[in-house]
Amino acid sequence: MKHTFSRRQFLATASVAVASPLVIPRHVLGQDGQPGANDTVRTALVGLGGRCMGLYHNDIKTAAGCKVAAICDFWPARITGFRNRFKDEFEPEQVYSDFRAMIEKEKPDGVFVMTATHQRAWTTAIAMQMGCHVYIEKEMCLTIEEGRYLVNCAKKYKRVTQVGSQQRSLPLSIWACDMVRDGVLGEVKVVEAPNFVGPFKWEDKPGEDYIHGITDEIWDLWLNQTVYRPFHRQLLSWPRWWDYAGGGLSFGVTGWGTHSYDQVNMAIGTSETGPVEIILDEPVEDRYSRAGENKTNDLIGPRAKIRMWFDNGIELRLTLDSDRGPGLGCVVTGEKGKMEINRHRITSNPTEIADAIPEEVRKLQRSESVYHVENWVECMKSGEKCNADVEYGHRATTLCELVNIVRETAPVGEKIGWDPVKERFTNNDKGNAMLSRPRRKGYELPELT
Repeated sequence: MKHTFSRRQFLATASVAVASPLVIPRHVLGQDGQPGANDTVRTALVGLGGRCMGLYHNDIKTAAGCKVAAICDFWPARITGFRNRFKDEFEPEQVYSDFRAMIEKEKPDGVFVMTATHQRAWTTAIAMQMGCHVYIEKEMCLTIEEGRYLVNCAKKYKRVTQVGSQQRSLPLSIWACDMVRDGVLGEVKVVEAPNFVGPFKWEDKPGEDYIHGITDEIWDLWLNQTVYRPFHRQLLSWPRWWDYAGGGLSFGVTGWGTHSYDQVNMAIGTSETGPVEIILDEPVEDRYSRAGENKTNDLIGPRAKIRMWFDNGIELRLTLDSDRGPGLGCVVTGEKGKMEINRHRITSNPTEIADAIPEEVRKLQRSESVYHVENWVECMKSGEKCNADVEYGHRATTLCELVNIVRETAPVGEKIGWDPVKERFTNNDKGNAMLSRPRRKGYELPELT
């Protein structure tokens, strides 16, 4: 690779980016900050792990109007793995270990940020500050404070943002949610969604020797904002651990909850607000068993049933088994019936509601992520808000974080107030202390002055 930076150089250029954003030539973003309507949008990939490989192979490559001009990861083993899978698609000069150097040289219109969750807000903010629109993989941030910061950052720099809640661009989900908001179920009373498992707390243990070419510099960059601790291979399974995600595995609070709870917001019109009251219904347990079975489920993690209420009176029940039912969606109940909205599957009672799905919507078979990437591309050209704008992504992620925080801090059965405007608990000081986290020196978020 031609573009390799040491940690000292990496952090030095980070401080420059924070203090003084690079001036990006006008042609990078097109007339008035947008690519032309007929332009192919030039993008770049940051974070070349498994999610990036899948999204690139299945969706980005086939999305109309999107060209990937460069790729980046600070971990050389990831770069090698990506290039081996996609042979001959990227020349050495298109490969970078520092995303700021990549943006400065390649000047992409947009960047796909697919790093680990704890690295995501920092990477996204600097990319926006340097002139890029951003596609942010979910969950988009580690804390509620980070999420609000990213919303403010996008507003300040006028960036087009798309969070990876793909069902917001799926025609079937759009149709079903429109029907609910248009009153097909009458007044909505209750929404049910899964009771997902949360992350575990890491218990410090002796460090191990580095593997897969990791060095001190790479490990420091990997840890990013979080507390420095010795390398241990189990930490690379970062979605399991509280310090790095909010339960990012499948059936996890942020791993799948960001999809399911965003589907709730989309259906009941709460995409720019949040609950006003939360109750923890039962003690938190680390394991659970399937009904009628005497064996422990493979799904392991802290979980407990929770209910929330919005100021429109709708009750959200997070009570369903997360490995059954609408794992990526929800069940909406109104005075005229109910509808299950799940990815690629809509059912209803009475059945006439789902039977009315238009044939042109029912027949659409493309991946939801292709629609999602194309929506981002078109919005970069038009300047319009994306289907999963950063505000919507923040509100869905907030629901997930509220689940984790309430499970951690709230007594069972006690009503906990939440102010969705100030984004603070009204009677839970312990919870308010968890809305943000200390950041390690060198990985502070840029000031929005």
